[in-house]
Amino acid sequence: MTEEQPQSEVPDALQQQAWVWLRMLNAGNVKTWEAEGFKRWLQTSPAHQAAYRTVRERWALLQPLAGEVLRTDASAARRHRRNLQGRPQGRRAFLGAAGAALAAVAGVAIVHPPGGLWPAPDEWGADLRTATGERRALTVAQSTVTLNTRTSIRQHAGDGQPDGVDLLAGEAAFDLGGDAPFMVAAGPGRTRATAARFEVRYLDGKACVTCIEGSVQVDHPAGTRLLRRLEQTRYDDRSIDVISTVRSAAVSAWRRGELVFDDTPLAEVLADIDRYRPGRIVLMNDGVRDKPVTGSFYVASLERALTQLQHTFGLQARSLPGGLFILS
Repeated sequence: MTEEQPQSEVPDALQQQAWVWLRMLNAGNVKTWEAEGFKRWLQTSPAHQAAYRTVRERWALLQPLAGEVLRTDASAARRHRRNLQGRPQGRRAFLGAAGAALAAVAGVAIVHPPGGLWPAPDEWGADLRTATGERRALTVAQSTVTLNTRTSIRQHAGDGQPDGVDLLAGEAAFDLGGDAPFMVAAGPGRTRATAARFEVRYLDGKACVTCIEGSVQVDHPAGTRLLRRLEQTRYDDRSIDVISTVRSAAVSAWRRGELVFDDTPLAEVLADIDRYRPGRIVLMNDGVRDKPVTGSFYVASLERALTQLQHTFGLQARSLPGGLFILS
């Protein structure tokens, strides 16, 4: 390549492909035909080479963080152990273990794409997906559906279900119009309503349903909840919570461009902020993970919010290329 292409000019689609190739190569179990396919892909154009160089540099930056993430992130550690189970011994096994450890770093693995560059497996088949920091409104069956950042949905299409959507990941608000029933499927739960306003959030296998106006029925294998104005319930794969009330100031805050927290653990606050910015926030201080945070931050100035949290909890901050922000 006679002239290097700036990273900012490398198309996102090529970076997505490059991450997949890099992940496969680091897994250590590469077939001959796979290696030949990678060579052909790499030689397609200077842009392909620039994309691979970009993601390889980011991968190298993430290597020192792999061990720390495995220590502090229980779900990543479980994925790492599963990847290691049944691996053969020897050099290939070593490479596979190293690749699995790096894959465990959120933002690198296929399961947790880097900076949201491509959909996670649970989001494949989505009709619509918003990018980092994007908010989008659309009309579904005479109802307005507003998608928050990094949200993926699939519309029901003649499959015998009521009008509505599958919320594959993310957060959405539903302002229903007309008298027809509307259903939102998220994980094992089904939220049903008519002429109501409500929000559904579904992240990492956990859902939260909030009724804003009218009434909403949440059906779950473990039970049914009927929500009325300013009531909320949460559920996961195993259970559904009792109904709780929410403060009006916190309802739909994200639609106003705010993030509102009420005695929320710092680790959860940082994870929420992470959804609105490219890259990855890594908290390496276990002593403050559960410290409560109460307050609100504007989405338009999240870097200022991170600085405020850094000083409030006496943390050291370090910014790395690729949007990595380390707090220790």
